[in-house]
Amino acid sequence: MRASRQAPRHVPGGQQVFRRIYTRLGCLGRPPHFVIEYHPYADLTHTIRLREDTADVRLSDALEPAPRQVLEAVAAILLGRLYGKRPPDELLDLYRQFSNAQSTRRRILLLRERRARRAEHHPAGRHHDLGPLFRALNRRYFRDSLPQPRLAWSRRAWRSQLGCFDPALDQIVLNRQLDQPRVPRYVVSYVLYHEMLHVKHPMRLERCRRTSHSGPFREEEKRFEHYGRALRFLARFR
Repeated sequence: MRASRQAPRHVPGGQQVFRRIYTRLGCLGRPPHFVIEYHPYADLTHTIRLREDTADVRLSDALEPAPRQVLEAVAAILLGRLYGKRPPDELLDLYRQFSNAQSTRRRILLLRERRARRAEHHPAGRHHDLGPLFRALNRRYFRDSLPQPRLAWSRRAWRSQLGCFDPALDQIVLNRQLDQPRVPRYVVSYVLYHEMLHVKHPMRLERCRRTSHSGPFREEEKRFEHYGRALRFLARFR
């Protein structure tokens, strides 16, 4: 995730909020000096780093229009991670509702369109070419109904993620670790098919939570010819 060149900005009242939440969580000792800034991230990224007696806090500027209670929730989440404290459930619920709100998702989508890094369209890897695979899957499982997004292999090997569809950037990127001769074609096809299902079944809200793998998504995923076989290979692949 990359940020734009826009300079970070001071968070008005941020120090007071973090000090208050520090006390509320029952953190021991004197609170650090908080330096809290909005940063131009491409999503809801928030970080905290403790250096001696100073805590550098970087918040996504997508929080700027949020109510003060949401800032308190973020402070509880970050300080909870840093000091091993569980944030109050009401603050966790508040942040979940904010992050799942349609207005927040629209704002993040716009930010990603402007700031996130677009992968170059290079579907051909060293051993597997995503272009022909996409067309074959589209023909067989989607009746050629899916428009082809940008296809690429990740620049670096990902530790846990196999693939990603980003609707804001209209791109599917697969983990370059799959581009090996020991990885069968049907496994790469399955991972690509999974991401293509994300194109067909966009993320939606259910009970105030984002759902990316709905019931229809899972049912359709099992229609892949080598579904079980691919899962067994990937279970050993790690």
